[in-house]
Amino acid sequence: MAGAAFKTNPYYLHELLKDCSSGVLQLPDFQRSWVWDEDRIKSLIASVSRAFPVGALMTLETGGDVDFKPRPIEGAPEAARTVTPRALLLDGQQRMTSLFQVSLRGAVVETITPKKKKVKRWFYIDMLKALDGVTDREDAIIGVPEDKLVRENFGREVVLDLSSPEREFENLHYPVSQIFDWDDWQDGYNEYWKDEDKRALFRAFKKEVLESFKTYQVPVIALDRSTSKEAVCVVFEKVNTGGKPLDAFELVTAMYAADGHELRKDWYGDGKTDGGRHGRFVWALKLADAEKGILAEVGNTDFLQVVSLFHTRDKRRQAEAEGKQGKELSQVTGNRQALLSLPLDAYKKYQTQAERGFLTAAKFLRTLHIYRIFDLPYQSQIIPLAAILADIGDAWEHETVRAKLVQWYWNGVFGELYGSAVDTRIARDFMEVPPWIRGGPPPSTVSETIFRADRLKTMRMRLSAAYKGVNALLMKEGARDFRSGQPFDHTVFFGENVDIHHIFPQAWCRANGIKPDIYDSIINKTPLAYRTNRTIGGDAPSVYLARLEQGAPPERPAIERERLNASLSSHLIDSGLLRTDAFQAFMADRQARLLALIEQAMAKDAYRGEASEEGEDDERDDDGIEAEMTIAAE
Repeated sequence: MAGAAFKTNPYYLHELLKDCSSGVLQLPDFQRSWVWDEDRIKSLIASVSRAFPVGALMTLETGGDVDFKPRPIEGAPEAARTVTPRALLLDGQQRMTSLFQVSLRGAVVETITPKKKKVKRWFYIDMLKALDGVTDREDAIIGVPEDKLVRENFGREVVLDLSSPEREFENLHYPVSQIFDWDDWQDGYNEYWKDEDKRALFRAFKKEVLESFKTYQVPVIALDRSTSKEAVCVVFEKVNTGGKPLDAFELVTAMYAADGHELRKDWYGDGKTDGGRHGRFVWALKLADAEKGILAEVGNTDFLQVVSLFHTRDKRRQAEAEGKQGKELSQVTGNRQALLSLPLDAYKKYQTQAERGFLTAAKFLRTLHIYRIFDLPYQSQIIPLAAILADIGDAWEHETVRAKLVQWYWNGVFGELYGSAVDTRIARDFMEVPPWIRGGPPPSTVSETIFRADRLKTMRMRLSAAYKGVNALLMKEGARDFRSGQPFDHTVFFGENVDIHHIFPQAWCRANGIKPDIYDSIINKTPLAYRTNRTIGGDAPSVYLARLEQGAPPERPAIERERLNASLSSHLIDSGLLRTDAFQAFMADRQARLLALIEQAMAKDAYRGEASEEGEDDERDDDGIEAEMTIAAE
């Protein structure tokens, strides 16, 4: 073959991981570093434990014209660097590194949490949950700190001790680090448990879970050494940037086509723009979202997820009505497997209700002063929001119902619960929020969430959900622009190009020796119009406030001090501290005020103790450089 010669063969996962460890299989040196977070690792472990496919790998045989510099997989022994690899891994680095780190390396894994905290984790499988047919397998996979002690109540109470093999045996938690070599662990377990029931439990766990790892095979597309440079470059580009794997929507489309239904036309249409049958969903979303705002990134699989939540709930209720229990009860979910099992009649039954749910979600989010995708805390939280609104219908318009929805939404945002691996959270909220609205117990998203007071100091990322949440709360509570005095309603927001800007400007902070990790905090930021930020420039607050009061008629009328103070107060700013450039006092005062605002939104007290949160902050300010232009008084 002139361009590329390849073959596809299945390989045992264990053998591939050993090749990574020895250096027989390495990476091209230009591959990016390993970056998977804790929840994605758990999801991968869960998939392999159930013998679910995790995708094919692609390798390139070395020794040909294509001569990439090799690099061992992250965490491989130092000796691997001296080995000439047999092949390079072009696609599958993240999956293979994750599995190697948790299963063969024998050391604690450095990863990050959904809150962007750098942490060290050991991974375990809860044997009882893994064998429970009702529990989602991902919920059976846990990550524990380096000392293998899981604590609650801010570190005061140990709720799970896995610090020794005996404690692992006692708590029935199997270490993933021994997933391919269980003999010694099983011997110790049988010595610890004389009870035959416990021994039978492990035998069942070994058969149903552990043996899945040992027999797991991965398809490998192997490009041989005769593959041309051009072909390798094209393939590598496709699998790393431009390539798009077949997604659930496309697979469901193919299945529905066999029954004569053109699902693609429901979503994309056929070129018509009349809002008719073809392309009705995209058309409806565009009409509701003219500024390409909060619904701009709603995808076709998001829509199918909402339909799937209703369908799987129907199935569970039917099973309960028939008296079924335990493993006989189906799971309520919108995950990929559920989408691939979604029958056409269920799609037709709930498509209109799902559409109404998303359109109502846009209205709801606008009431919270979230107007555009750039300011949306979590894209993934729109899915349960749409499903809940579709379920409760017009009831959301009632004040008491809406208050509960608002409380749930902000607990999800400030609890930072929708960062990754959210399928279980979505299903749980769908099942728990509507009953709560109708008088039942609070959902776990509300009852189990705690916000830490010191979190405000570390909110520096423009992409952080909590960061965006503070901005929206300020606008919702009536913040008015410093210069114009106008509240940030929908018209002003877009007409005045409102965005988040520094209160003590960056230039002033740098000149006064204040570090970015302090002045870039959300405590020192607030929503302002573009023209107002230009007027502020890089000067001290005392200077730019005087400039605003003095004005520059007729373009910039003078502003009365009392009126300007009222505008500052609407941003939870103490005007006296700002006018005297008292940065430290201002930061402490505004942190307290913002914290009270968040507590009001979540309807609960924040944690103000001194126990530090596990992990190091992995945040930076990525707003870019603001246009801090000094406008001379005229």
